[in-house]
Amino acid sequence: MASAAEQLASNLNFSAFAKAEELKKRIWFTLGALLVYRLGTYIPMPGINPEAFAQAFNQAQSGIIGMFNMFAGGAVERMAIFALGIMPYISASIIMQLMTTVVPSLEQLKKEGEQGRKVINQYTRYGTVVLAAFQAYGIAVGLEGATNVVTDPGWFFRASTVITLVGGTMFLMWLGEQITSRGIGNGISLIIFAGIVAGLPSAIVQTLELGRQGSLATGIILAVILLAIVVIAFIVFMERAQRRLLIQYPKRQMGNRMFEGNTSFLPLKLNTAGVIPPIFASSLLLVPATISGFNAGGGNEWLTTITALLGHGQPLFMVFYAAMIIFFCFFYTAIVFNPSDTADNLKKHGGFIPGIRPGERTAQYIDFVLTRITVVGAIYITIVCLLPEFLISATGVPFYFGGTSLLIVVSVTMDTVSQIQGHLLAHQYEGLVKKSKLRGKRR
Repeated sequence: MASAAEQLASNLNFSAFAKAEELKKRIWFTLGALLVYRLGTYIPMPGINPEAFAQAFNQAQSGIIGMFNMFAGGAVERMAIFALGIMPYISASIIMQLMTTVVPSLEQLKKEGEQGRKVINQYTRYGTVVLAAFQAYGIAVGLEGATNVVTDPGWFFRASTVITLVGGTMFLMWLGEQITSRGIGNGISLIIFAGIVAGLPSAIVQTLELGRQGSLATGIILAVILLAIVVIAFIVFMERAQRRLLIQYPKRQMGNRMFEGNTSFLPLKLNTAGVIPPIFASSLLLVPATISGFNAGGGNEWLTTITALLGHGQPLFMVFYAAMIIFFCFFYTAIVFNPSDTADNLKKHGGFIPGIRPGERTAQYIDFVLTRITVVGAIYITIVCLLPEFLISATGVPFYFGGTSLLIVVSVTMDTVSQIQGHLLAHQYEGLVKKSKLRGKRR
C-alpha cells in the first residue's frame, strides 16, 4: 500500500492537474474570493478626509498600526471597509482556545467532537463581533481626535464606522470559511497571506529605488535576496521537521477473528505554536510606539524614552523580542497540545509507547519530548525573526522582509501546496480504481 502511494505521488504532474476538474474549480473559487478581498481593501470608509488621514497615518505607521496595515493588505493605510481585517477573528479564536483549557464546560464541549466544535466556533463568531465592535469604536474615537481627518464628527460617524468595520470583518470571516469549505487551503490564513503578498511588489520596488538612488549598495541588495532565499529554505526544512514517537498496538480479538498488532507513529511538530509567538511578541512591543504616535506633542518624556529604547534594531528591542517569542512558544504549545489527553486516547485504543507504561508515565514522557523539541522550535523562530531585524536596522530594508511575514507566507504556501497535492493524489487514485474495475468487468 505504501509503495502504491509513493508511486502515485511520484507521478503527480501537470497532465494530472489538467484532468482534475474538481481541483481546478476549487482553485478558481479561491482566486475569485481573494480578488473580492483585494477589491474591498480599496473601498474607502465614509466620512474620512483622505489627505488628512494619510498625513496622520504616516506619523503613526511605525507602531502596531503599521503591522496591522501589513496584515490587512494596506486597508488601514487607505482606511477601507476591511481596515480591521481578519485579526479580530484570530484574537477571538486564541481567546477561545485559552478558555477551553480553564473553563470546564468549554473543555467538555471540545471533547464532544464535531458537534462541540460547531458550538465553540459559534462562540468564536460572537467573540469576533464584540472585539471588532470594541476596536472599531476605538478607531472612530481616535479618528475624531486627529486633526481634520473626520469631515463630520459625532455619534452618527461613530455608529457608521462601527457598522462598516464590523461588517467588513464579518464578511472576511465568512469569506475565509467559504474558501476553506469550497476552495483550497485554509481561508483565514490565505486572506492574511494575500494581504502580505500584495505589499511585496511595492516593497521590492522601494528597495530597488533605494539602490538606484545610492542609498543601498548593490552588494547589500544581493545579500538581502540571498538571505531571503536561505531563510525561506530554512523555514521550509524546520516546518516539515517532526519527532515521531513509535506507537504499538497489541493483538486483539473481535468476535471470532484475531487481528494482528500493528505499529504507527505519533508525530510531534518541531514548531507546534506556528506563527502565533512572533505575532504576539511584535504586537506587545509595538504598543508603546503606537501610544506615542497618538500622543505626539503631549510632553510624555518617559513614553518617548521607552519608545526610543524599544525601537526596531535597538538592543533592548532585540532582547525583549527574543524573550517574548520563546515565552509564547512554550505558552501556546501548552495550550494547543495536551499530553494527558493524548496519553488517555492511546490508552483507550490499546496503544502504548514501547518501554513506557500507559497512562501517567506516557503523558510525562510525551511532555518531556515535547518540551525538548519546543526548545529547538523556539530557537528556530527566534533566529528567523531576529535575522531580518538586524538586516532592517543595518540597511533600512522595508518592513515586509520581516521574519513574521516570511513565516506566514512560507507556512501558508506549504499548507496550500500540500492540499493541492492531496487532491491530485486522490484524483489519480480514483482513476486507478475506475481502471481496475473496468478491467475486472472485461475479464
